[in-house]
Amino acid sequence: MNQFIPPTYRMSLTVGAHSARHIRRIVRSLLDEWGLTELTDAVELGVTELVANVVRHVPGRRCVLLVLRSAAGVRVEVADGCPQLPCIPAELSPEAEGGRGLVLLDAVVDKWGVGPAAGGGKTVWFECVR
Repeated sequence: MNQFIPPTYRMSLTVGAHSARHIRRIVRSLLDEWGLTELTDAVELGVTELVANVVRHVPGRRCVLLVLRSAAGVRVEVADGCPQLPCIPAELSPEAEGGRGLVLLDAVVDKWGVGPAAGGGKTVWFECVR
């Protein structure tokens, strides 16, 4: 019996200040290949925010990016070795230079969350559906 395995893309990397631009290009290409171009803006913004959090908060800046095609759309996961969980600040001052990434993520994706990663650390994920 043949079992359908949805397309996936996995990349282990050390991210820096300009990594998100390159990762967005890869994600855009995947979404185009999978016929999900209508999700491009939301997925690119989500990837940018998750990668920026790794750059800012993860010692060593190592992470694993996983992009999974599903029948409903796409799921993106970013796993890292840092056990500190991200959170949405209860209150942000208008002058705050950070803290808005997860607020933006929540506004543009259909669902997101965070949980422990296999082997330690955490996985932050989001889903965008058609």
